[in-house]
Amino acid sequence: MSIYLTNYNSPIGKLTIASDGDNIIGLWIEGQKYFLDTIKNDNIKKEDNLEIFKNAKEWLNRYFKGKKPDINEIRLCPIGNEFRKNVWKILCQIPYGETITYGDIAKRIAKKMNRKSMSAQAVGNAVGHNPISIIIPCHRVVGKNGSLTGYAGGIDKKIKLLKIENVNTNNFFIPKERKVL
Repeated sequence: MSIYLTNYNSPIGKLTIASDGDNIIGLWIEGQKYFLDTIKNDNIKKEDNLEIFKNAKEWLNRYFKGKKPDINEIRLCPIGNEFRKNVWKILCQIPYGETITYGDIAKRIAKKMNRKSMSAQAVGNAVGHNPISIIIPCHRVVGKNGSLTGYAGGIDKKIKLLKIENVNTNNFFIPKERKVL
């Protein structure tokens, strides 16, 4: 199977988008943690003209203009284990301009798995490994105390994305051990 890549210049930096030809399987911010980590394929081709890429770029254009494009407009097929995919499905349900905590996601996952509880750290790990940044909105996840933590693309980019969505970030804070440059 071939994997196709294209680039998109966004207000938060260069993005790399990956597709299997029919679905978006990855979207990474240049320099982010886990960049291209779900692509385990030697048959990677640069291709800018796939229809799925045109759709994704149009979606991103509207998003960065402050519109509210629907996540269901793009065929997504993130690569990961069942637990991560379940977390990513919850991320897809977070409304534009709203946030949720890691703990809230952990409660939903625990309920889905018929468990008493689920580790917020395990959820955080799955959120951090989201291979389709921005479109699957992991930037909308915050710590229960308002901490802006855990964004693989960088806290500065997380803040910019939340501001694009008109989220009031005044009640959020950057943990002392993580400083925005």
